[in-house]
Amino acid sequence: MTETTENKDLVQEDVQAENEVEETEVKVEEQEVELTIEEQYEAKLAELQAKLDDEENRHIRLRADFDNIRRRNQLDREAAEKYRAQTLLSDLLPVIDNFERALQVEATSEETASIVKGIEMVYRSLIEATEKEGLQIIKAEGEQFDPNVHQAVMQEQDSEKETGVVLRELQKGYILKDRVLRPTMVSVNE
Repeated sequence: MTETTENKDLVQEDVQAENEVEETEVKVEEQEVELTIEEQYEAKLAELQAKLDDEENRHIRLRADFDNIRRRNQLDREAAEKYRAQTLLSDLLPVIDNFERALQVEATSEETASIVKGIEMVYRSLIEATEKEGLQIIKAEGEQFDPNVHQAVMQEQDSEKETGVVLRELQKGYILKDRVLRPTMVSVNE
């Protein structure tokens, strides 16, 4: 072979080698691009999955909040129904106290006795109506002192009774269903 032919062959081999290198680089770049696109899709998928999970958690929390609010409103309605007469009964307690004081007056004449009898009838009607609404008298005398339902205003000493026992009831206390409207004012044994 001649020198030019050999040069041509060498140049051709160089060109082929360069082409092969370029093709390999292109294939590698295509693979990198493909992997990058796949990685981008995977990243996007992971991001969307995270957003979906966040939205699902948010939905569950909102649903729980809604259920809690509905339950709280139901309890408030039940309490409002249960204690609907509380304000009226609280306002009637001084009236009941005045009726009880009026009934303690001794009747000296027939006229006074008939007035006391009328007051007693009205008092009984009032007590029956309040009891229908759930008003009850708090028992105190002879009971152990309970700060939840008794208000100690005095202390006395009685050696025959235990310490902390209510000796006297100074003002009646009342309870509506399970709520104290007015604690009983009492004198407690030291």
